[in-house]
Amino acid sequence: MWATLIDWSVPRGIESFSWRRREGAHLSSEREEPKRGSQSLLLEWRYPLLLRPRTPIPNPRSLPPSHPPLSHFSISVNMEPPGPGSSSSSAKLVAACVIGGIVLGASVLALHLSIPTLPPVDDLRRRLRRRRRRPVRVYMDGCFDMMHYGHCNALRQAHALGDELIVGVVSDDEITANKGPPVTPLHERLIMVRAVKWVHDVIPDAPYAITEEFMNKLFNEYNIDYIIHGDDPCLLPDGTDAYALAKKAGRYKQIKRTEGVSTTDIVGRMLLCVRERSASDSHNHSSLQRQFSHGHGQKIDDSGSGSGTRISHFLPTSRRIVQFSNSKGPGPDSRIVYIDGAFDLFHAGHVEILRLARELGDFLLVGIHTDQTISSTRGPHRPIMNLHERSLSVLACRYVDEVIIGAPWDVSKDMITTFNISLVVHGTIAENMDFMKDDLNPYAVPRAMGIYCRLESPLDITTSTIIRRIVTNHEAYQKRNEKKEASEKKYYDSKSFVNGE
Repeated sequence: MWATLIDWSVPRGIESFSWRRREGAHLSSEREEPKRGSQSLLLEWRYPLLLRPRTPIPNPRSLPPSHPPLSHFSISVNMEPPGPGSSSSSAKLVAACVIGGIVLGASVLALHLSIPTLPPVDDLRRRLRRRRRRPVRVYMDGCFDMMHYGHCNALRQAHALGDELIVGVVSDDEITANKGPPVTPLHERLIMVRAVKWVHDVIPDAPYAITEEFMNKLFNEYNIDYIIHGDDPCLLPDGTDAYALAKKAGRYKQIKRTEGVSTTDIVGRMLLCVRERSASDSHNHSSLQRQFSHGHGQKIDDSGSGSGTRISHFLPTSRRIVQFSNSKGPGPDSRIVYIDGAFDLFHAGHVEILRLARELGDFLLVGIHTDQTISSTRGPHRPIMNLHERSLSVLACRYVDEVIIGAPWDVSKDMITTFNISLVVHGTIAENMDFMKDDLNPYAVPRAMGIYCRLESPLDITTSTIIRRIVTNHEAYQKRNEKKEASEKKYYDSKSFVNGE
């Protein structure tokens, strides 16, 4: 065994000591005979002892077979007996310290030999950073035309499958080629998608079908881990699956489709509105919204056949509202800003005014008027979307902290006190601004309190703007809906339960 035999001799008075060594000795259980008049302690250790760091210790694998095994070594400590003026307890203490130091040194040496050489600190830090879990990035694309709560719920589910959600928004030309003309142009759709609170980043002008080139770009440049889509089929004009390549690559995940709404359905509601109004202006229509909410009305076949307009059944649940809601309320010193409205056919104009309102405080509270209130102020065919549908769309907006579902028309003193409202705002663009001239101004109280503010609306878009786009291209959108009817009917005929939320 390669080791060093140490013979410690402690003279009287313990004022100095000396040592001698013998290298290259093969030690097993042999004992050195103690000197006369000295005390000898023999320690056995299972690891080699190295006194000089520069003295190499050979690798056991590199030694010839005939070399003695490196099993253990012995340490002999010899101490002179204490003199007349020395204390035996002091000698024992020194001996214990010496022995303890040797044992400790041997232990450290054994640990050093059993662990590979540690890299520099900077290298360790780099390795630790690499070992940290990289965020899971998921990708979902879509047209997001006339964006509604169904789109938002799909994005929420997609985000739940990863840490960062990247959304591709299909270009206007791609939508026209595959589905028909879009109702909302690309720049408005980008505003809508970016405002959804589950979206991390947006890729504009995404292709309608995921090609191999674009898929590799997603994986290599955007570090996408999975591509997400709903359980409803997405077929190209030639009948092939738009996500076939992603499925083949094993990087595809599926979410549950949100029942009760689609862009085709909303366009159909407005087309139905046009047909009913043109059929008989003198007929006393009930609220079109109520027909939509309950899934019946003239020229509607709930099975999905007939006119090409299928009114889906939206079933609001408390769970869905909780999923869309924020978990935190305002702080005790928060500046709460209040804005109200119908927010029907939630569009880019709504998003931009909410963004400005949120910048005026710490907490944005949004009041959503009831269906009856909107019908009484804007006509029997409004709203297009019912109260719960409109509430979910507003809740999905990243600028909104809380909503009042069914807010009163008038902003009262009691309401301001109850919600601790600091500022009440309203935009300059709205469906009807005549109420500002009425004696029964809904904002009379906050104006009298000096907490009312009018904001310049960034976009000149209203719900009527969206409806006029549909009416102007009535025939084109009618053909678009009829084209979509076949795939919708096929989906509902073969529909089965899909686990998800």
